[in-house]
Amino acid sequence: MTPDDVADWMLAEVMRTGYVEQESMVWDIAKRFGKEFIYDNENGNPAIDKKVLRAFKKKSNPTVVYSRSERAWRKRERYDEPGRRQD
Repeated sequence: MTPDDVADWMLAEVMRTGYVEQESMVWDIAKRFGKEFIYDNENGNPAIDKKVLRAFKKKSNPTVVYSRSERAWRKRERYDEPGRRQD
């Protein structure tokens, strides 16, 4: 498995469900692909590997946005502001 494989799966999940919370995605990645694709961030919380996130950003732009307030990825809507992050 590679970061691209994980990113492909992440994109498929967002497109299938329309909305995926970051926390649940971390645990799903660890179970499906292995703990090498997650790490503990500076706050001690599990996070998705940066290589995976870079690949996901390339694959999902511009169809997916990240909602900071909900800590989740979702499909882009007409009312969304330009850019990846939405509040």
